[in-house]
Amino acid sequence: MSKLEALKSGKLVRLNSAKFPLAHAFLWLQLGQPKKMTRIGIIGGIGPETTVEYYRRILDLYRRRNPDGSAPYIIINSLDMKKPLEMLTTNKLDELATFLSEEVETLARAGAAFALVAANTPHLVFHVIARQTRIPLISIVEATADAAKAAGLKRLGLLGTRFTMQASFYPDALAARGIEVILPDGEEQAYIHAKYMEELVPGIILPETRDRLMNIIKTLKDRAQIDGAILGGTELSLSLRDETVFGVRILDTTQIHVEAAVARLISGRK
Repeated sequence: MSKLEALKSGKLVRLNSAKFPLAHAFLWLQLGQPKKMTRIGIIGGIGPETTVEYYRRILDLYRRRNPDGSAPYIIINSLDMKKPLEMLTTNKLDELATFLSEEVETLARAGAAFALVAANTPHLVFHVIARQTRIPLISIVEATADAAKAAGLKRLGLLGTRFTMQASFYPDALAARGIEVILPDGEEQAYIHAKYMEELVPGIILPETRDRLMNIIKTLKDRAQIDGAILGGTELSLSLRDETVFGVRILDTTQIHVEAAVARLISGRK
């Protein structure tokens, strides 16, 4: 049996590395090492409750779509939410972009082939981060806009933090697909933001808050004839888990993001 045949058969073959250094290295790298699995990186901690939800949902969906008993490789970089929140509050978006880019680079060094930011509001600086990082990022905004178009929706209410509701990234992405975004009024926005930060981020789920959020969606339907509503804050899906509310299609951005990530994992694309 030749040395190459022995190596292919699984038997150990020792090449003289002094006489054949390049051949020795090539055969070891090509035939002696196991194939690496594609690893997904997650920027989490903003907020912590949703990071846990992302992990659970990715595992569950991966196993349902790939029922061979395997599990995905996931690297989570969980951040202190206080720092990016201060940057948002003081409108230091350049600092936020640099901060998040550095944290994505941490995922890249750990072996992530691609990554996602497990939150909506940081997508204020998504395009800057995407330009500054060496691994691809999956946008929750683009994935949601694609899902809305695929569902045939035309007028969408948008709920989220005040940063997200007052930003242009969702209206811009959806307008490019012929979809209009309708915002809650000022009082409704203040209520949603307050409950989001004071209850949902720390994991407090109250039925009265859920009822009011549902009534805001109904009001948007009555006032502006929306046919869908974007849960533009990942923690909102901890409270609103219905597929429809008063006949309005609910777009759960957490689930949409997870589905895009698992699709990429299974395809093996980097």
